[in-house]
Amino acid sequence: MLAKIKSYGLMGIEGFAVSVEAYVSRGMPAYDTVGLPDAAVRESKERVRAAIRNSGFEFPVQRVTVNLAPADLRKEGSVYDLPIAIGLLAATEQIAPSPLLEECLFLGELALDGTLRGVPGILPMVIGAYGQGIRKVILPRENAAEASYIEGVEVYAAENLRQITAFLGGEPTLTKEKTRTWDSASIAYSMDFADIRGQQGAKRAAEIAAAGGHNLLLVGTPGSGKTMLARSIPSILPELTFEEALEITKIQSVAGTLRGTEGMASERPFRSPHHSASTASLIGGGTRAMPGEISLAHYGVLFLDEFPEFRKETLEALRQPMEDGVVTITRATARSTYPAQFMLVAAMNPCPCGNFGSRTAQCRCSQGQISRYLGRISGPMLDRLDLHVEMSEVGYEDIASKSRGEPSAVIRERVNKARSIQVERYKKEGILFNAQLTSRMTGNFCILDEGAERLLQKAFASLHLSARAYTRILKVSRTIADLEGSEKILAHHVAEAVQYRSLESKYWGDTRR
Repeated sequence: MLAKIKSYGLMGIEGFAVSVEAYVSRGMPAYDTVGLPDAAVRESKERVRAAIRNSGFEFPVQRVTVNLAPADLRKEGSVYDLPIAIGLLAATEQIAPSPLLEECLFLGELALDGTLRGVPGILPMVIGAYGQGIRKVILPRENAAEASYIEGVEVYAAENLRQITAFLGGEPTLTKEKTRTWDSASIAYSMDFADIRGQQGAKRAAEIAAAGGHNLLLVGTPGSGKTMLARSIPSILPELTFEEALEITKIQSVAGTLRGTEGMASERPFRSPHHSASTASLIGGGTRAMPGEISLAHYGVLFLDEFPEFRKETLEALRQPMEDGVVTITRATARSTYPAQFMLVAAMNPCPCGNFGSRTAQCRCSQGQISRYLGRISGPMLDRLDLHVEMSEVGYEDIASKSRGEPSAVIRERVNKARSIQVERYKKEGILFNAQLTSRMTGNFCILDEGAERLLQKAFASLHLSARAYTRILKVSRTIADLEGSEKILAHHVAEAVQYRSLESKYWGDTRR
């Protein structure tokens, strides 16, 4: 007999419908899986066989053919275990025909004893299924939380195969999960700007970067607070919207990094890969074209400490995603596109020993060593870093001071106001903040007064700015004006934005000419 069961697969962070067709016929005992299955799908035969027998059913000792349609798309992972098992039980008439077999979507991995295990990528699969008219889903208990946020879908969480077969037979062994409502409740951040001593200039730059979604470069001696400042930035970013949380959760679900029992991201991601990270781990890749660190940092912060210590080809691979906001990974067996709209915060020492320019320690590096060290950061990469900030050692007065600095909550209020202005301004352009402005848009929205125009013209000539750096200064100036509530960009807005490009000539001036 033939049975057809509905399931779903993944291509990047988008799902696609899969029809699991189980056909049991007379003949010598055999088991074939067709429809471009990967190794995990082919191995499902043994998991399904043991799960069926250990759940009190008979595995067919006949010719079994399992087809995963459409046959031209590769099927990956253990998500098809459950629909294959249900299909075989239906084809051998060990479970009675039921309307639920046609209405439900089945997802999940089977253990040898019939227990249901969670699988990655549930959220995008359920979203895709809802778009195709499926309203009932049976899946592992472990994945119930993330799926229950999709309003209009009846989610049934199961512990094992026996529960599911009884439910299909009319027994009330499964109950519908309550639809969850996402709430951007206040988050207790581990780091706060109030705890950062001194470094007023760097904190101001971080506020501008957060308000406009700009990339930030921190250059300073060891112990000056670069890492602490970077880790505090999520506490001043605007709270997530539901749409942003949904997209972040989809990526985390596909990557298998979704943590917690709530099933939905509630805070912006902060990713801090080690400088030994490979290009594939940072950008994404592998045989299954999985998302990398830049996609896991989507709508959040990607912090690259010891910036020049990353391999040069790895840093250069960041350039296109930083411009496009997406990354496309192509492999022989897969091609996936992942969003990568992240805020890059890079931190580095001014020289190999870290003491160049220090007030308390002497630099031991030669000029050649410093030039080679700084030369690891290319000109095009520097152009893509909107704000360059120098951080020096914190003085005793700041460290010993009993007074706390301005808390993150106060700074976040200013950032929220600036972001609100930008959302309203760009509502017809399809972007959310100033860093996303295209060259065409900067001409329409970055309007300078006469004084600002003259100042920027002088800066362009004296600092030997590239066209990209010029555009970045315009965007940063626009953000500074938004923080002040100014419609036009004034001279002092441009002056502050140009100031954040001065390190380029100080440290890299000789190497770039």
